[in-house]
Amino acid sequence: MSELSVQAPALDASEDRPRPRIARRTFLRELVSTLVFGVAVFTLLQLSIPQSRVQGHSMDPTLAEGQRLIVSRLNYLFGDPARGDIIVFNSPRPREPNEPPLIKRVIGVPGDRIEIIDRQVYVNGGPVAEPYINGPCQRCRDGSWELGADEYFVMGDNRDVSNDSRAFGPVRHDLIIGEAVFRIWPLDVFGLVRGHSPGAE
Repeated sequence: MSELSVQAPALDASEDRPRPRIARRTFLRELVSTLVFGVAVFTLLQLSIPQSRVQGHSMDPTLAEGQRLIVSRLNYLFGDPARGDIIVFNSPRPREPNEPPLIKRVIGVPGDRIEIIDRQVYVNGGPVAEPYINGPCQRCRDGSWELGADEYFVMGDNRDVSNDSRAFGPVRHDLIIGEAVFRIWPLDVFGLVRGHSPGAE
């Protein structure tokens, strides 16, 4: 009778080796890197805050009532507002409870002299072209303002209905919340908010 020989499967020598383990130092380094990355992302999100919505018509036609914006604090952490920036800020006047922030365009920066003569805006003696405004101002009174080292002169693009620095004076830097940088609603205007610096005529 023939015998059937059964050959036992060969053992893989690798099975006897201990499974590799992640070195403790490598694990701690990766954990710390992940935590640092998470904190950085969280901080960036906190520095860019959603503005509830545009209220009123003082920024027509640039921004319409009801539009929702992203307001960035980051832009002014390492720099200052520039002429033409659209900023969100708290009113220099005493605020009422639950009073929303204001949104206007920067016309003058620290050290500037702002004048309004015969409905024309002048910055440091020169007339400026303002293609963003909602038509010629019919109710602009003459006036002049000298800005201090920490002051900004702001105006709405819809000059006839805007309550701005012509009424409440310059805005201090510490009252500025951030720059309006992005429209998120409605979808047909989704995109960047583009500021326009006042230019020489």
